[in-house]
Amino acid sequence: MSQHIVLISMPGLRSTDLEQMPNLQGLADRGTTRPLVPSFPAVTCPVQATLTTGVPPDQHGITANGFFWRDKGEVELWTAWNEIFEAPQVWDILHEKDKSITSAVWFPLHIKGCGGDYICTFAPIHNPDGSESLWCYTKPTELYGELRDTFGHFPLKHFWGPLANIKSSDWIIDSGIYGARKFQPNFSYVYLPHLDYAAQKFGPDSPQAIDAVKEIDAALERMIVGYEEALGEVTWLVASEYVITDVDGVIYPNRQLREAGFLTLDTDDDEKEVLNPSASTAWALADHQLAHVYVQNEAAIHGVAELFRKDPHIEKVLVGSERAEYNLDHPRSGEVVLISKPDKWFAYYWWVEDANAPTFAHTVDIHRKPGYDPVEMFFDMETKSTPLDATLVKGSHGYPADDPSRQGVLVSSKAALLDEKDSVSDTDVTPMILSEFGF
Repeated sequence: MSQHIVLISMPGLRSTDLEQMPNLQGLADRGTTRPLVPSFPAVTCPVQATLTTGVPPDQHGITANGFFWRDKGEVELWTAWNEIFEAPQVWDILHEKDKSITSAVWFPLHIKGCGGDYICTFAPIHNPDGSESLWCYTKPTELYGELRDTFGHFPLKHFWGPLANIKSSDWIIDSGIYGARKFQPNFSYVYLPHLDYAAQKFGPDSPQAIDAVKEIDAALERMIVGYEEALGEVTWLVASEYVITDVDGVIYPNRQLREAGFLTLDTDDDEKEVLNPSASTAWALADHQLAHVYVQNEAAIHGVAELFRKDPHIEKVLVGSERAEYNLDHPRSGEVVLISKPDKWFAYYWWVEDANAPTFAHTVDIHRKPGYDPVEMFFDMETKSTPLDATLVKGSHGYPADDPSRQGVLVSSKAALLDEKDSVSDTDVTPMILSEFGF
């Protein structure tokens, strides 16, 4: 039975990347590796939820990176608290089995208010004037003050946007080591986002993406040494959240809904077009290679589905119970769910002329955009803003992991954990952790 387990979730990690990662390969040499099949949709929040609950999205309730709360007519991306989970997470189960087993939870999404004993995640303060003040949500509350005084503020500008780079993962690693020394947690879950950036901007096989692989491996050396000095013997698990693959085209479902007369748009104070989700007969929450289409009335569902079945760049149009095949038959899902072709992805844009795009479209604004926007990683020097050219994006993810090119890797420093398996799913990770603690 292990006394200390560290789970790292690393988006974009491929088995072939280990050739460029001597430190991660060193962990594999202590134990073994297996192909890791992510659940669908293979995007951040659902996969992290599956990793930590052991159940798929139709059971834990995290069906995308964002939510449309129909009762309030509001869209929410990235900010939801842990209360949205409909299944217990691994730290909850460990507490139920043995209250003395402690957990540290470092930077996965939707962890504010979770049952972990020690928590750290970004939580900038939104000021009345629209500006932000750097801050993190921590448990205990005073912990962020200690981390800030030791390492400086969490570098949010390097976590996402055009300046995203290794500095955010470095801060997560250094603060995680600090927490390991201070609290001696039995289980630690750490999210390292660095491989998410270059592979989407330039493509997963680009020189920039290969450089990122080498950068995160160099940081892993410090993490491995730091945690093992703090905790002693550690069982390591490093899990791909998903694999990023090449894309060569973009689908704009909200523009299609607009042209068909399903979309309702308002005008903001700057005379720009803004989406009115609650007044729209149908609108799409775009999320990488998945889109949830929320349809106001049952009579419109057929027409919406037929609209998208005509699009040659969309592979699947799921309606009603058809969503169950992909573990998305859940009240939070759209009435219609779209899956792109594997070389395409969905953008949230609804405007036809860029001059009519809302002001926030030109900025890094992950909360007001009703969909994920990887174009925020680019910067237009001429306008000093986010460009409105979605074709800049060269890599995406989310498509079902139905072949090895879209399957990641699970690295374990303890071979016995994986000896009886040819491959693993993200639903297997929580049961592995529980078994290592003797449950």
